[in-house]
Amino acid sequence: MNTLLPPIFVSHGSPMIALEPGEAGAFMQRLGPAIDATFGRPKAIVSVSAHTAARVPVVLAAARHEAIYDFGNFDRRLNEMRYDAPGDPALAVRMLALLQAAGIPAQKVDEGGLDHGAWTALRYIYPDAGIPVVPLAFVPSDPPARQFALGAALASLAGEGVLVLGSGSITHNLRRVFSGGGLHPDKARPEIPESAAFRRWIADRAGARDWDALFAYRARAPHAVDMHPTDEHLLPWYVAAGAGGRDQPPVRLHESVTMGSLGMDAYAFGASAPRLAEALAPAEAT
Repeated sequence: MNTLLPPIFVSHGSPMIALEPGEAGAFMQRLGPAIDATFGRPKAIVSVSAHTAARVPVVLAAARHEAIYDFGNFDRRLNEMRYDAPGDPALAVRMLALLQAAGIPAQKVDEGGLDHGAWTALRYIYPDAGIPVVPLAFVPSDPPARQFALGAALASLAGEGVLVLGSGSITHNLRRVFSGGGLHPDKARPEIPESAAFRRWIADRAGARDWDALFAYRARAPHAVDMHPTDEHLLPWYVAAGAGGRDQPPVRLHESVTMGSLGMDAYAFGASAPRLAEALAPAEAT
């Protein structure tokens, strides 16, 4: 490793991204090689996904993880996909110590598994499944500022070659997605104005390091409750942001929308985020 690894947030959208990568999947295919070329291959990944939640933060310390098929009524081929990755029990112990030292009442369990928000993204970013993964369950009822504090407790891991990877969706209103009826919404549907306004607000407030506004997004962002009827898909953004810290503006690495209102933006955080954005810029501009 030649510098701090920037924590990252990616949007997985729905489980179907594993079969239909779209622009976001293509971006994630470039992301892993760009990280490796710029910073060196991560020694481990801390996975914070919208679909792994608990009543208190929980570190999953299993020695090995498999894909969990935590969804229904999707293409059956998804249930044949695998992502068998090693765990890192020693890192899990260190994470627990960092969280508890920060006053966070975290727990550790010697169990594992990667929900679809984790494995669908990881299959694109690191398809060889060779990097140890430690999932961290967050508390979905905790507000954004507390999610930020959760990530901040793990900030020192960036200097140890550990990638903090949040996975969710920058907008996520499935009622909007399926508003046209049927189980196969039009992926090429033009973006609705509400989605565009919300994504633009997040990018603008992030660029200004307006953390107070970002923490209060449900009251201050345009169409916030419409774009996130429940906010578990945005909360991993704040965990990754906390791991990067307040000093550097978050950097949007990728922006796209599918099905008219499912935002697929990705961000990097911390002092090294601009270097990663620079490494990805030529491909993102094409």
